[in-house]
Amino acid sequence: MKRLFDAIFSFLGLVLISPLLLAVAILVKFSSPGPVFYHGERIGRNGKPFRIFKFRTMVLNAESLGGPSTAGDDPRLLKIGPFLKRYQLDELPQLINVIKGEMSLVGPRPEVKEYVDIMPEEEKKIILSLRPGMTDLASLWNFHEGEVLKGSQDPEKTYMEKIRPTKTKLQLEYVKNRSFLLDLKIIVKTILKVFY
Repeated sequence: MKRLFDAIFSFLGLVLISPLLLAVAILVKFSSPGPVFYHGERIGRNGKPFRIFKFRTMVLNAESLGGPSTAGDDPRLLKIGPFLKRYQLDELPQLINVIKGEMSLVGPRPEVKEYVDIMPEEEKKIILSLRPGMTDLASLWNFHEGEVLKGSQDPEKTYMEKIRPTKTKLQLEYVKNRSFLLDLKIIVKTILKVFY
């Protein structure tokens, strides 16, 4: 039922917001040379890697210029980057990943391999038992992660100390208590967070 819900509503979502997606794509293209989309590798269900779809918010080759954590004042961000991140517009192309079955609308947010590799085995087994999601309990708790990292001399260290422990706890909590009703609540709260 969850997979059917994901497929139907992600397809409908793409159709409904297609004018917005086109507008964002044009803004990204005009703000920086290079591709509109970012296709970074993430770790999915059962440890299978996949390429995530996001609108590009950073300069080309940003990963080679710094770590995976992005502070709100990261110099790698495009001028339009903070705006896209503030309203989560960069995340919308992940609806494509949902249609492809690589992600779900709700589930533990996908991580880069280096973060998955340092997870304790039991946590890794539980969290990676589900498809990663576009949003989850941890997303609601820390909706603007970049703002927490803003001003940090070492964003990676700040992420590991201030964000990751609670994020992991909430991901484990979601897996334990997951239900269709909980998914609906998370989706509604996520939409409200964008506007308020």
